[in-house]
Amino acid sequence: MPDQRGLGRQPKLSLIRQALEIEATSARQACAIGYMARALVQTTLPHRKREGSEFVRRNGSLTLSVLAPAHVGLPYGSVPRLIMAWITTEVVRTGDREIVLGDTLSDFMRQLGMVPTGGRWGTVTRLRDQMSRLFASSITYTDSSERGFSVFSHPVADAARLWWDPRSPEQVGRSRSTIVLGEQFYRDLATRPIPVDMRALRALKGSPMALDVYCWLTYRLGYLRNPMVIPWGALQAQLGTGYGRTRDFKAAFLRALQSVLNVYWVSVQEMDSGLLLKPSRTHIPRCGKPCG
Repeated sequence: MPDQRGLGRQPKLSLIRQALEIEATSARQACAIGYMARALVQTTLPHRKREGSEFVRRNGSLTLSVLAPAHVGLPYGSVPRLIMAWITTEVVRTGDREIVLGDTLSDFMRQLGMVPTGGRWGTVTRLRDQMSRLFASSITYTDSSERGFSVFSHPVADAARLWWDPRSPEQVGRSRSTIVLGEQFYRDLATRPIPVDMRALRALKGSPMALDVYCWLTYRLGYLRNPMVIPWGALQAQLGTGYGRTRDFKAAFLRALQSVLNVYWVSVQEMDSGLLLKPSRTHIPRCGKPCG
């Protein structure tokens, strides 16, 4: 069991039940192997709604810039993360740039672990809003170091067609809903994506920070060979969207980490200087394509 000193409150019963299911059955046995884009693990999307049309995150020499049309807005929260994990998994599974999103809206939402609900504040409205924001966005990666400089800029999608009727989520659309990924973005997704357990993402979907922490942990522990302390300031620069003070970020991070440790048991320890990571198993071994 992980060292959980100072890591917060007891988990909810629903999370415990999901954690027990994950522990009892491997992701491969449960047909739950998924993938997340490496760049969106190394640098993350906004956690909350933000004004403006540009969002910038930095991780060492890597800078991620997300640009969105002003009238659409930036993607934020858990939903774009769930969508990106699903799309990346489909890219690995099919090898295609054009991704079919499902025959019905309800079917697609169930694959994301969402229950369709209507109304202004319902999940259907929220999903459509975040899909519009995500698919209209462009992403620029800049890597600058003493050895050189590189920049890659590309749209998430060259085209997206959503034919679902939000008033009838069970109804088959008049045509298939699809997204054609931007060519360079597609290549990024197909190149060394991060294996994840889709059940863990669905269990943690209530917190975008928890989703980020989970993906980051399974990524870092995939190559960690010796104990390492990650300073709180470095974690905040990578994962601390919207936190002005490091102590506020630290408190939010530790709350999210408590949830993550219920579905992914690793050896970590809170320290004054940062988070101590000890060599642990990555959640999903590098074991080939997902089911389907």
